[in-house]
This record gives sequence, C-alpha cells and structure tokens, in this order.
Amino acid sequence: MRGYAYASAPMGKSREIKKRMKAVGNIRRITKTMQMIATSKFARAQQRAVASKPYTNAMFDLVGKLASAAGDVSHPLIDAKPGADAKALTLVITSDRGLCGPYNGSILRKMMEHFRAAAEARDGVIELVGKKGLATLKFNKINVATHHTHFGDKPSYEDVEKLAQTYIDRFSRGEISSVKVVYMRFISVGKQAPEVKQLLPFVAEEAPKAAQGETKEQALPFEFSPSPKELMDTLLPAALKAALFQCFNDAIVSEHVARMVAMKAATDNAGKMGKRLSRAYNRARQAQITTELTEIISGAAALG
Repeated sequence: MRGYAYASAPMGKSREIKKRMKAVGNIRRITKTMQMIATSKFARAQQRAVASKPYTNAMFDLVGKLASAAGDVSHPLIDAKPGADAKALTLVITSDRGLCGPYNGSILRKMMEHFRAAAEARDGVIELVGKKGLATLKFNKINVATHHTHFGDKPSYEDVEKLAQTYIDRFSRGEISSVKVVYMRFISVGKQAPEVKQLLPFVAEEAPKAAQGETKEQALPFEFSPSPKELMDTLLPAALKAALFQCFNDAIVSEHVARMVAMKAATDNAGKMGKRLSRAYNRARQAQITTELTEIISGAAALG
C-alpha cells in the first residue's frame, strides 16, 4: 500500500498538468483567432479612418480660413448665446466589447480628468456610446442622459450625421452651451491618445500674418461669392459632421489596434505557459517512470 500511495502522487500530478496544458492550448487557439479577427477589422477600419481624415482636415481648415478672412462674420454655431438653463454636453465614445487592453480605461480616465477640470461638464448632459463606460459612470454617480447603442463597430455616416445635426439644432436653439467629445484619437498604429475635442462652439484659428516675402496680390483680402454668411451656413455644419464622423472612425480603429495588441500578448503568454507546463509534465512523467522502475527492481530483488 505504501508503494502504491507513493507512485500515485506523480501520476496524479502529471494528469493535472496534462489537463492544464490542454486548457492553455485551447485558450491560445481562441486568443490567436481573436487576434486575427482584430487584425482583419483593423485593416478595414484604418482604411476608412485614413481616407476620411484629409477631407475632415480640409473642411476645418477651409472654415477656419473663411471665418478669419471674413472678419466680423457672425454665425450661430460660432457665437450663439446659450440660454440661461443651457448645459454643456459631453459625448463619451467607448467600446461595446472588452478584451482590448487599456483602451476603455484610458478614455474613462480622460473623461474623469475633464470632469474634474470643468465642473459644468460633470453637471451637464452626458451621452455615452458603447457599453463599457456605463459601469464607471454609474459607480461615480454620473447620470447618463442618452446611451447610444446602435453605432456598433462600423458606424455609418448617416447615423453620425443625424447625431451631429441634433447637436447643431440644440446648440442653435440655445439648449446646450457646448459640445465636446471624449474619444481615442488614432495617430498611428503604434500611438493612440485619449482626447477631448470641442465641436461646438466652433473656434476658428487666427489668420496667419503675411509672410515677409509675400507678394502684394497674395496679401489682398478675399472676395466672396456667395457671401461669407451663405458659405458658412453650408460649410460649417458639413465640417462639424465630418469631424464627429472622424472621431467615431478614430475610436473604432484605435479599439481594434488595442484588441489586436492585447490578444497578441495573451497568445504569447499562453505559448510561454504551455512550454513551462510541458517541461513540468516531462519532469513529472520522468519521476513517475523512475518510481515505477525502482519498484520493479525492488520487487525483483525481494523475490530473489
């Protein structure tokens, strides 16, 4: 009985290690598949984000130059006077699914920094995109006025345009004093940064001063046809809608990058753990074989 008890310990240990090896192997296959899916989605999302960025930048640059060159041009989306009860609106863009590393945590920390720096934002209207930020907002006792769940990981321009038009209408009527978006800005594959972007009121950059070598014709003021007011009525809403759509595209591609990196790290860790378990299993198996051989030799010696 003593010999059986002694031999059963390595046997039980090797079986346990074998089960763990199988579980780690299954996890590695799952994370590898998720990494490949995230890589595929990232490639498509990056194409959309990169393709729309030049248009968005050009629209904002054009509107900024128009507002600066027109001088005293006035527009409701630039200098609208909010009502007495108007509140700041903050749109927070998070993901619907997890397993994307520090993506949501970085956005939510940026959101809390923004709320601490601007009390009117915390007490204002909070709108949320995605499911992962809901628990944090509830934990911090921040009321969510609207939870947008229909955008998904491939938002259409039509849906974003409707949301942007809602903000434009509410701002023009004086119901809200400002619109800011907290999202993850996509800079490159290796760098993404959480950012608070102001959509409304639109802030035009100052017109650059004439360079020293600029000719007289280049320094002349612009002549507008149609009028600056008509141009602003068309270009400014289009620029704001494009900017909000760019925020969504940046958030989606950043999410896929974060998930791709997180799943690659998980796959690599599972591979390393599998190798360690394989070595431990071999040692346990060798100990078991040695014990069995010792028992056989001892039994043979006892018999004579």
